Amino acid sequence: MPRGIPNAKRDESAMRFTSFHVPLAPNPKHVGSTYLKSESQTLWSRNAARAGKNKAVADEVSAPSGVEGRRGSKVLVIHPGSRWLRVGRASDVTPVTVPNVIARKQKEAVPEPVFVPNIIRPREDRKRGHPAFIPQPNDEYGISLQSDDPFDERVAAITISLRDRMRFYKLRVATNAANIASTFNESFKPEILPEENDPFRVNWISTSAKEYHVGEEALHLSDPHSLGYVVRWPIYGRTFNARGYPSRQLILEDVETILRNVLQEQLDIDSRSYKDYSVVLVVPDFYDRFYVRDMARMLLINMGFKQLCAQQESLAATYGAGMSNACVVDMGACKTSIACVDDGLVIGDSRMCLSMGGDDITEFLYVMLEKMNFPYRDVNLARSYDWHVFEDLKARLCTLAEGDVGLNLYDFVVRRPGKPTEKYGLRAYDEIILSPMCLFEPRVIEFDNKRAGKGPIPSIDVTEEIVEQTSDHTQAMMISTQHLLPTALPKPILVQQPEPQSSLPASGPQTPGIINPVQPSPSVPQEGEDTVTPTAVPSVPAAAPEGSENQAPETPEQTIVDASTTEPHNAASTEVKPVAPTVTGDGTADAPMEIVDVDDGDTKASTSVTPAAVQVQQPVLFQPPQPAPVYPGGFPIDVFFEASKLPLDVAIFNSARASGGDEKIRKYLQAVLVIGGTALTPGMAHALESRLQAIATPLVPNMEKVQIIPPPKDVDPRVLAWKGAAVLGKMDGVADLWITPQDWDIFGMRALRERSFFL
Repeated sequence: MPRGIPNAKRDESAMRFTSFHVPLAPNPKHVGSTYLKSESQTLWSRNAARAGKNKAVADEVSAPSGVEGRRGSKVLVIHPGSRWLRVGRASDVTPVTVPNVIARKQKEAVPEPVFVPNIIRPREDRKRGHPAFIPQPNDEYGISLQSDDPFDERVAAITISLRDRMRFYKLRVATNAANIASTFNESFKPEILPEENDPFRVNWISTSAKEYHVGEEALHLSDPHSLGYVVRWPIYGRTFNARGYPSRQLILEDVETILRNVLQEQLDIDSRSYKDYSVVLVVPDFYDRFYVRDMARMLLINMGFKQLCAQQESLAATYGAGMSNACVVDMGACKTSIACVDDGLVIGDSRMCLSMGGDDITEFLYVMLEKMNFPYRDVNLARSYDWHVFEDLKARLCTLAEGDVGLNLYDFVVRRPGKPTEKYGLRAYDEIILSPMCLFEPRVIEFDNKRAGKGPIPSIDVTEEIVEQTSDHTQAMMISTQHLLPTALPKPILVQQPEPQSSLPASGPQTPGIINPVQPSPSVPQEGEDTVTPTAVPSVPAAAPEGSENQAPETPEQTIVDASTTEPHNAASTEVKPVAPTVTGDGTADAPMEIVDVDDGDTKASTSVTPAAVQVQQPVLFQPPQPAPVYPGGFPIDVFFEASKLPLDVAIFNSARASGGDEKIRKYLQAVLVIGGTALTPGMAHALESRLQAIATPLVPNMEKVQIIPPPKDVDPRVLAWKGAAVLGKMDGVADLWITPQDWDIFGMRALRERSFFL
């Protein structure tokens, strides 16, 4: 330590991964330089001044005209999603929407595609034509479960919730609808449509030598497996889709290939023009830091765009809806994100991310219709055209309005490569409303399957820069999982070395035990004071006081004494039979347990702080327990994963709770903005309003009516976030948010953190 520097402390924040001593910052009073003492001397100000001069020179050379002169014509807005990629100029009315999928040709053998089920399945003997329950004769709203299948039990719970709502709205129930629909579907024969009468026929790709196919072309491959193509979706939920990818670099390569192809084919922008375009990237609310970093590097360095601005989905949605305060619910294909926006800033603690979306509704609809003898029997959801059949049925049939439930007749068309187009008829009853109700009753969703095969995520301790990492959970997630957390987190276990032999009792063996970490020093019980024994010690009938088995510790200072001191006063006249040694404490490999033996010859109270030594009759073999897993944040549970299982209405209420007090809850529940493709489900607004009102009214004082804000007129809720980002790209204030490739080379991820409000 240099002399003359008092109170020199190591800088733990910037160099916490090293053991080097970091000198203190120089005293500004002793520095005569003016370098970096004003805002105008920062790199951002110098870049802005240089860009202003270059723009003035360019304007003098040639004035823009026509389409190129429109505001936002040189700004690209990119909104990648799990199923769709939306790209367009900020000056466009609507974006170009293509499936975010790629099919690459492989030299080695391509494995057969396998569909990973995310919805619980019925048993093999109850998949088709076996109703889960029968109606009760005296109550049209009641049901009687006649199956022990777990699937039927969970569906019955959702059905009971539906019948309760129908009873409240005084809607009649068709008691024998399930048998009627099942009989009709089983006997239906398809109608063959001639090719000239099918206006939506598909031109299947049966032979191809191209290296890759992107978007609709990838989905129109007749048989990708036999053609040697592997079909992948590079993005899943809020981050990259690691399932099926051997490395992260291959994911980035596929994302870049899809983006380059869409820009060239749909927007007529070649790679040589990238340097003239700025990019507004829409990122998830609860973003993955590595996802944002890799996307920014790909756009700025690999593709060479002029500059980049990253914006969160919820904030972009409020721009598109013209609102300054809202609780934004983005219901996508694989995830549902919830966040509260306050005056142009996303409240970080209010963010929630649920692992369910439109794909779960599609799969649940398939399982329910299969139960009703679905007439199209050769269904494999791993094939793109079969999945498209149920996507079409979901868009036309599913509803959340209880009044739409009825025994209706529907039709659908199946188009398969190499086979004529077939038209089927279908009858369904409450399957069309039970399917979207899985968002409010997620008991049928297999959440463990959703994260299976995703591969390990990068460690938060491995980073290019020594900076603080973002938290992997929010206050809303903690509120949602507090019932799963222990009341008090376990304290660290301290191991005390055995005392010298002189301090031990005169006779008897003893092993060092686990010492309570909050106990500063062993205390001797005073005269007349009851001794509190740890709850982990099994009670001995003849040697323990009455009720001591479930007695909780009264003070943190616990004294462990011989079992004879806890006997009743008449224990001397009571015969105590020898029992097996009793184990106290939680033994571990590093801290052996303490063994207390109860002997019938020792009945005198001991004032020693350690158990009285007695003769051990037989050794106790103890297998140390396996260490409990520790998840990110040091919690005994995975907070993010457990919070992703919440019902939609409960998650929205918890998000508003995490934003502040009762006033904030009332404020955000009166401005709930629902966007995304799943928001197009009929009756979604009323379903959310009624359920949120039932939750908030008894818990929030002076709670008024919950309001679901519809998107602006003639605006598709699926593109609302993109339109909001396009509005931002045309504003003058975005000039302070741009990041150039030169800035990225110098600062890296720090550039995004300093130029964004959320990193």
